[in-house]
Amino acid sequence: GQWVGIKPGGMINSTTLDLSQKPGWERLRPDDLRRMAAQAMGVPLEEVRFFYGDDDLVIDPRGRATIRHKKDVFFVLEDGTFERARFMACMGAMHWARIDFLPVVELFQSLLPGTGSAAFELIRGLYDDQNEAHPHSQKLALRYRGIPTYPSEAAFRLFSGFFVPHAPSGGDPFPIFMDTPRSHEVTWLPAPDPPRRYFDRAHNLCVTVKGEIVQKVTVADDPTGLPYANAARSGFAPCERSAGVERGMLVLKDREQRTEIPVSPSWGVIRDSPQETLPSYPVGWRALFGGPPPQVTPAQAFSSVLLYPEDDAEIEEAPTQPFVADYLQDTVEQRPDLATHLARAEQALIHNFDAALTACISLDRPRDYTILYSRPEFAQKHAQALWNQLAQARHLDWAKRIRLLPAEGYRKPAYDQQYDLIYEWMPFSHFGQATRLEEIARTIAGALRSGSLAFMVGPQALSQSLQAQRLRILQMEPVETLPTFRMHQTILPQARVKPGLLLYVVRSG
Repeated sequence: GQWVGIKPGGMINSTTLDLSQKPGWERLRPDDLRRMAAQAMGVPLEEVRFFYGDDDLVIDPRGRATIRHKKDVFFVLEDGTFERARFMACMGAMHWARIDFLPVVELFQSLLPGTGSAAFELIRGLYDDQNEAHPHSQKLALRYRGIPTYPSEAAFRLFSGFFVPHAPSGGDPFPIFMDTPRSHEVTWLPAPDPPRRYFDRAHNLCVTVKGEIVQKVTVADDPTGLPYANAARSGFAPCERSAGVERGMLVLKDREQRTEIPVSPSWGVIRDSPQETLPSYPVGWRALFGGPPPQVTPAQAFSSVLLYPEDDAEIEEAPTQPFVADYLQDTVEQRPDLATHLARAEQALIHNFDAALTACISLDRPRDYTILYSRPEFAQKHAQALWNQLAQARHLDWAKRIRLLPAEGYRKPAYDQQYDLIYEWMPFSHFGQATRLEEIARTIAGALRSGSLAFMVGPQALSQSLQAQRLRILQMEPVETLPTFRMHQTILPQARVKPGLLLYVVRSG
């Protein structure tokens, strides 16, 4: 139920170079700067020419060159207008008057559900209008372009819903698309039956149809925030929620629950698509909670994405968490000492990493995870993602060893146990409170088994409290220097995390 807006050219990232010491800089022209930019970024000159016009490359009389990179911006529109717009994501600036390439959204995980598909519906609609006079054989072939490019399986699937991919010499285009230097070699022509979206306000439905088959159904007032999907092709229904059509009735299944809704004539011709016999699972995603699942409103469920400021405003606590969790996930794979410890861990505690839970959970084998959360909507979202991973890997029997619990009411009994591994994120609101720092350090020292590890995030002052509890600090690194955050800054150069925020790797005993 939220409005989303796209502002063409709504973001301009500028880079300034001092060329005054370069002999002959007075004779440099825009194309010379393009060649320099292509070499510096490691991308073909053709791509730089495509995205950077002469007005984006300017040299002033003092020899200072300004390079501007324009992007289109997605905003959440709080009141349906740009007066109270909140930055959501961005992509390479489209040529909207003449659709001539396919983009990938940067920060796509920040998109509200359905935004990516809606954007491609717009792109495909404009493309059709602009190529209406041309027969299919003469329609403009599109390519995926971007600086840099981010080919992914998800992007390929999204593109393929609206356009048909073609390899340069026939064969399977997918491997070529996934090879970053060659992604642009795949050409895309319009699919004859792109997805169509219909709204049934009487039943609060959004129904996606492709050809004559219902592909996906979203219920606007559903507190799970999950769609129902046609599982005929994949044989897997995420979180056991499937959609089909039987004898003119839309059939939605959520585990044992079955809902039937009449197919609307406004959807066009809809063929029956009886739901295939799907696997039966011993437990559903709600079983990951150590008790009743949290109470989440539909608005909270559908809005549980991480938003980042486009300017130099400090990033909030929850959106900062993936920088640390993703870094640790990558680091453990590269550090034999950490990998060995993690492989041996039997009991792990995760506290206040609500926005990055799945990155903290290793599914190499079963182990006991106690997870304390404070943000119900993110806990629900990650429980659903975790269930899907376990189900697809056929390891749902491991789910009984994972418990998500609200921190309020369960914090003390959780810390009365001992663990081989702890992930601890200190709330920003506790920074600057010496007694809180001491309490957290003391609690961690009591909950860690001798020789065990804790990954902790907190302020500089936390180091004194940790050492006072005879916890050995193996690593202390500013979050602003982590490669995961640096990568984020390639998209949003002004991005800034909380000053003095540190990641600690701590060993007990």
